[in-house]
Amino acid sequence: MEENNEKAEIFSQRVRAGKRTYFFDVKSTRSNDYYVTITESKRKFKDETFSYEKHKIFLYKEDFAKFMEALQGTIDHVKSELLTEEALAALEAPVAEPEPSFDDELKWE
Repeated sequence: MEENNEKAEIFSQRVRAGKRTYFFDVKSTRSNDYYVTITESKRKFKDETFSYEKHKIFLYKEDFAKFMEALQGTIDHVKSELLTEEALAALEAPVAEPEPSFDDELKWE
C-alpha cells in the first residue's frame, strides 16, 4: 500500500465571497476518522503579481455540535440585536453567483 502524507479528501465545497473564497473540506485520517477544515483564501496583489493568504481551522467531529450551536447563536445575535431591518432584508435576499470568468483566474502575458 502506498504511503500518502496528504489526508484523504472526501468532500469539498467552495463559497466565493467577493475578494475571499471559503473552502469547506471533509478529510479522513489513516484510521478512517473524519474532520472538517475551513479555509479562508484571500487573493493579494503586489507589483503586478498575486499570491494567496490562507487561514485554516480544523474542526474535529466531536466538536461539530458545539461549533454549530455557537456559530448559529452568534449569527442569530447579529441578526436580532445588531442589524437594522433593512440590513437584515438585504442580507437574506438571494444572491446570484456570477459565472466564473477565466479572466479572473488567469493572467496572460
